[in-house]
Amino acid sequence: MDDGTPRFLDCGESALSVEFGDSVDPAVNARVLALDERLRAAPPAGLRETTPTYRALFLRYEPLEISRAALVAAIKGLIGTAGVEASQPAARWTIPCCYDPEFAEDIGEAAALLGQTAQSLAQLHAGADYRAYMYGFAPGWCYLGGLPQALAIPRRATPRGPTPQGGALIGGALSLIAANPMPTGWYVVGRTPERMFALGRNPPFLVAPGDAVRFEPIDAKIFLSLDARALAGETVARRETLL
Repeated sequence: MDDGTPRFLDCGESALSVEFGDSVDPAVNARVLALDERLRAAPPAGLRETTPTYRALFLRYEPLEISRAALVAAIKGLIGTAGVEASQPAARWTIPCCYDPEFAEDIGEAAALLGQTAQSLAQLHAGADYRAYMYGFAPGWCYLGGLPQALAIPRRATPRGPTPQGGALIGGALSLIAANPMPTGWYVVGRTPERMFALGRNPPFLVAPGDAVRFEPIDAKIFLSLDARALAGETVARRETLL
């Protein structure tokens, strides 16, 4: 269902999912983000929350203030050209990432499973252009599309121990930056000293959905230096405005 015709799916009595497709695709995600932008700019009465994902926009609303039918009608009025403005990334982030084994504890195992060396895996991962699709699973966990096909790897059958804060992970056809330690079935192939999520920062999420992302390889010495600066509240990733 990637023909652009949205589906409206109920999620209980006070939530709705507006689905634009069935695949992880930049064009589909652009329509999701454009609708989210429109609703945030002029929210209908009763709309409480919007959460974008790869291919759908989740809406939480107050049914005593707006009916499902009225909400759907309002959304249909906005959808027409949704996605045009958001089709290109607004910003590109360059995020430092250390691929040394002490900060990338799964890189050897993942490389062996993929028929790569640890060095070639790091080069492929750092050489790709990614799109930030969504945050999910836990606050600040940033899901990235654009992983090279050569690095597509099935997730573990059994979750590994807690990932480190800032872990750069691969699993399936995606990459991911972890914001806090938590068990996962993905492979840790690097680590960034940047804090993707910080409650004391405005906004707390560093990268916006739809932004472009690249990883910049750094060694362990530079990692420790940048980590100290990030701990003090400094943003160590670089942002370039594209629009």
